[in-house]
Amino acid sequence: MTARKKEPGFEEALDQLEEITRQLEGGQLTLDESIQAFERGMELRKLCLEMLQKAEKKLEYLERQADGALARKPIDSPEDAARSAVSQSRLFQE
Repeated sequence: MTARKKEPGFEEALDQLEEITRQLEGGQLTLDESIQAFERGMELRKLCLEMLQKAEKKLEYLERQADGALARKPIDSPEDAARSAVSQSRLFQE
């Protein structure tokens, strides 16, 4: 049975990505170390993007219906996000 390495959380992955960037920009790594660091950075980038996409799918906003009731709506597009911001500002004004 192969032990699977636990993937870092978003913040930890981002911290690791920043450290890799500093190392690569510092110019102190050998060519092999640079290649390994770059490959790990690409893995972390992919992991962060996947986590962000999952989080986006979970986002919702509240929209006031014509009858005054609140309804949950998914945020599917930038237009929905803008509408959500307007709806939320109106919601807190009432």
